[in-house]
Amino acid sequence: MPVTPHKAMVLAAGLGVRMRPLTNTMPKPLVSVAGQPLLDHVLDKLAGAGVTEAVVNVHYLPDQIIEHVKPRSRPRVIISDERDQVLGTGGAVVKALPLLGDAPFFHLNADTMWIDGVRSNLARLAEAFDPARMDILLLMAPTASSIGYSGRGDYSMLPDGALRKRRENQVVPFVYAGAAIMSPSLFADAPAGEFSLTKMFDRANDQERLFGLRLDGVWMHVGTPDAIQAAEDAYLESVA
Repeated sequence: MPVTPHKAMVLAAGLGVRMRPLTNTMPKPLVSVAGQPLLDHVLDKLAGAGVTEAVVNVHYLPDQIIEHVKPRSRPRVIISDERDQVLGTGGAVVKALPLLGDAPFFHLNADTMWIDGVRSNLARLAEAFDPARMDILLLMAPTASSIGYSGRGDYSMLPDGALRKRRENQVVPFVYAGAAIMSPSLFADAPAGEFSLTKMFDRANDQERLFGLRLDGVWMHVGTPDAIQAAEDAYLESVA
């Protein structure tokens, strides 16, 4: 049966090193693209998908993010404060699990940005997620049509959506778009402290419970100051 996540985790604790000098005085999730902070683009998409609570973790310049999200009610934002510790992308989820509950939840990077096609990609993720055979369902962007991305991709995808991780010297057609649905049970025996979420991706992959859904629309990789203009041009063109 399809799931309808009402909770989400948004990763907003990073240092934003590649976005310097903009992030010398501002956390990357608050960098503005097309007149709106990256974090608000993400939270608005979650609200549109029916999410009522979003756990946002903070570490770098945390007070700016905390103040920024205070007025928001759709979704209601709960802060997972990591200012005194570095937990990595995986440890951050483990810390937030008591706030996320027992049901599958959306998981988004605060700096991910895409233009939806005909339908909401988060709604499509919810429809496609099957907890009986999946622990993680990743939104995957085709590298060829992504804006601002020049890497070798992350995964190849089988016809049923099963993902296969890129080998060292391989080039694959899909890159993780920074949005997913995850089952909390995946983290039942996760390591304590700091670790990368890719460890959990790899575990699910080894157990053939890692799947992908091709993004419908255009994904924008906003990793550096130079990438902002290209993302803005694509976004503004889409709403013109």
